[in-house]
Amino acid sequence: MRTLALALVACAGPVLAQDKLDAKQAEAMMEKYACSACHQLDAKVLGPSWKEVAAKYKDNKDAPAKLADSVKKGSSGVWGAVPMPANAAVSDADAKALVGWILAQ
Repeated sequence: MRTLALALVACAGPVLAQDKLDAKQAEAMMEKYACSACHQLDAKVLGPSWKEVAAKYKDNKDAPAKLADSVKKGSSGVWGAVPMPANAAVSDADAKALVGWILAQ
């Protein structure tokens, strides 16, 4: 599975130019950046599920930029006492693509 995830990450470059990810590409990127250690699609782990995030921000036109910023810089107090650590290793393009996928859930 890990080999498949790495192969998908290697192929993600052309897709990111379109700012669209499919589920497999999103999963590979979330594994690459360790997002899945705290988040899952349908279940709260340490942080909210992706579907909870999408529901909370569904009518917020500023959400894509705000959430991409939170991915890179971290946040606290939004979903409770546990802060989300910064992940500065995520490129701006990857953060934008990941957030776009999350908000589409």
